[in-house]
Amino acid sequence: MEVILKKSVEGLGAPGDVLKVSDGYARNYLLPMQLAVHATERNRRHLDHQKRVIDQQESKNREHAREIASQISGVTCTLKRRAGENDRLFGSVTPMDIAEAVRAEGFELERRFFELAEPIRELGVFMIPVRLHTDVVVELRVVVERDE
Repeated sequence: MEVILKKSVEGLGAPGDVLKVSDGYARNYLLPMQLAVHATERNRRHLDHQKRVIDQQESKNREHAREIASQISGVTCTLKRRAGENDRLFGSVTPMDIAEAVRAEGFELERRFFELAEPIRELGVFMIPVRLHTDVVVELRVVVERDE
């Protein structure tokens, strides 16, 4: 029996895959658990339509991310923090702090977009990668200065 997977099934496939499985497996497990539907012509057309809609939305999101990336590429965020000897900060600069600084510059970005391996703990200039989309990454210049 041919089925179209609605959800990911370990060892079998991903959503949208058209597979040939045994009749018993489909009747007794995949269909009752709503993990798959029969691979009829109507369901195949519906799957193709859903894929086209998702691709269009993905393309729109990618273009929007590229527009934002072109605007952000020239932005420099300056953060003032208290620091001790050897330019070590009392505390650290986290993605949340950077998101607030970017918000002050006029951009609404969530903290999860900033790919910091670890918080910034010293004064200096840092290039922080910002992942706006899976395909769109831009670097943001962050300057951490001593607060008087």
